[in-house]
Amino acid sequence: MNSEHSPLEIFRHCPKCGSQSFKPDTEKSLKCGSCGFRYFINMAAAVAAIIRNEKNEVLFTIRKHDPAIGMLDLPGGFVDLGETAEKALFREIHEELNLTINKMEFVGTFTNKYIYGDIEYLTLDLVFNCTVESFHNLQVADDVSGYIFRDTKIVQPENIGLESIRKIVRFLTSQKL
Repeated sequence: MNSEHSPLEIFRHCPKCGSQSFKPDTEKSLKCGSCGFRYFINMAAAVAAIIRNEKNEVLFTIRKHDPAIGMLDLPGGFVDLGETAEKALFREIHEELNLTINKMEFVGTFTNKYIYGDIEYLTLDLVFNCTVESFHNLQVADDVSGYIFRDTKIVQPENIGLESIRKIVRFLTSQKL
């Protein structure tokens, strides 16, 4: 995790007492030399949906904001505090695409480095195969500027904005899911 974007390198003041003696303590924590407060760097949970049309093509969204503005993504997003992964997925798909999930099946987890505001956030992406009631009301909003249905075999990795989504697409293609 050590990089110029890591919270271990960027965070300089203790969030509890404000002291500048806030230093890396382990490879995943910082500790204040003044008040003893320890801050652990943990992964954030995110969700991603694999939604297919009648041609078995996957629904990709186009990112509206950085990181990776204009690049392909899978619909989904961060899990809010106190929210389950399933509720987050329902919420995100409705917010981004105005779609309602009627069935979901857990596929697996994939790690990601999500750089936002020059800080590297480590995420654990929980991926689900989903079906929706209908594509009739499909419209983009929130963090999405567009969408496209594509066979994963013809999607070029360099058109996908986030490493975890590239891993998911490679997994889908290799598993023939």
